[in-house]
Amino acid sequence: MKYKKLCKYVILLFIAIVVIFSGTTSYATGITPETDAEEGVDGQFDDDDGVSVGLTLNTNSDSTTLSGTLQLLLVITIISIAPSILVMVTSFTRIIVVLHFLRTAIGTQSSPPNNVLIGLSLFLTFFIMGPVFSQVKTEAIDPLTADEISQEEAIDRCIQPVREFMISQVRPEDLRLFMDIANMGTVESVQDIPITVVIPAFIISELRAAFIIGFLIYIPFIVIDMVVASVLMAMGMMMLPPTTISMPFKILLFILADGWNLVIGQLVSSFNF
Repeated sequence: MKYKKLCKYVILLFIAIVVIFSGTTSYATGITPETDAEEGVDGQFDDDDGVSVGLTLNTNSDSTTLSGTLQLLLVITIISIAPSILVMVTSFTRIIVVLHFLRTAIGTQSSPPNNVLIGLSLFLTFFIMGPVFSQVKTEAIDPLTADEISQEEAIDRCIQPVREFMISQVRPEDLRLFMDIANMGTVESVQDIPITVVIPAFIISELRAAFIIGFLIYIPFIVIDMVVASVLMAMGMMMLPPTTISMPFKILLFILADGWNLVIGQLVSSFNF
């Protein structure tokens, strides 16, 4: 019985919603209810005081086309993947991976926190990609704003500087790998390689470079861990975790070597300008 009452209430609610929306549709389509106002000659309504009130309704039904809907969907898609584009086609990937390797090698679990590492990586990315962004603004955004070029041409001009940056950083072996996967033969120049091949090759090249830098960062800190572990074992303190004793020494070594200056300087100089 309870289910029958529930179904009855649901049906009544559905009927009420249909009635409400049908009434709203009648107003939107120009069907007006009966009122005490008198309709004028020009489709206006005159109230009792003789004041003429005009009503204009424009639904813009003719402007809503399939192409407009697809363009709106394309814009929303580009906005949704904009963070991924910023991460994958710039220097951000190499920087953030190296900084995470550095934090892990020192042994501090949450210092610097992720927000600090991401913020530092973003500002370093803007610093490294500054000439590329300036070229995009000069060659694509400014002419598009001045209505000198079309949107398609502006997109091509935006891609070209970023493409040149990625090609300058990608390894030929990684580029050849994705060209073979795409069944591409020999090309006359790198400009003939599609952007869909350049982007994944650039990503794995960046990951390889970041792992190489991370390995070099790990070496001095591993030496400290080995020395501390040997000393503790010689003193018979085998139950004491070596990382607890070695972490202050690793932080001291990082400070004495001016680690942030050294790591950031070498990281920025690793990009071929």
